[in-house]
Amino acid sequence: MDQEAVGSVVLLVIVTLISVVQNAFFAHKVEHESRTHNGRSFQRTGTLAFERVYTANQNCVDAYPTFLVVLWTAGLLCSQVPAAFAGLMYLFVRQKYFVGYLGERTQSTPGYIFGKRIIAFLSLMSLAGVLNHFLVSFLGSDFQDYIRTVTTTVSPLLLIP
Repeated sequence: MDQEAVGSVVLLVIVTLISVVQNAFFAHKVEHESRTHNGRSFQRTGTLAFERVYTANQNCVDAYPTFLVVLWTAGLLCSQVPAAFAGLMYLFVRQKYFVGYLGERTQSTPGYIFGKRIIAFLSLMSLAGVLNHFLVSFLGSDFQDYIRTVTTTVSPLLLIP
């Protein structure tokens, strides 16, 4: 494979692989909780602890396709580095949400709200990349450098709670 093509997606691939490992960790927690209280078989109902682990995992799984789409679209059409940074932030926030959900459900709220903000940022990056593609196609105007500058400048603001 062409080194330039690999270089343009390597950070996105790393974030995606980390998210796969995180999903495996969440699934392991669900399986472990199920086996701890239900013996050898996996069941979808059980103790309150199992219900919390299962629900937290299911909530993370439900948001995962959206995360992958906006991560890759933002990274490919806009800028890889800010998209990968936002993706890593989302994974940390998702971990905070998962762990917070296992305690009191109110502990998961900051992670949920922060995750929504990161998904919105990635969505805006994706939209800017798509609009730039159409501007290049129809008007011949390319704003890619401007968009990269703005997203690189704005992405550290994601750290503000």
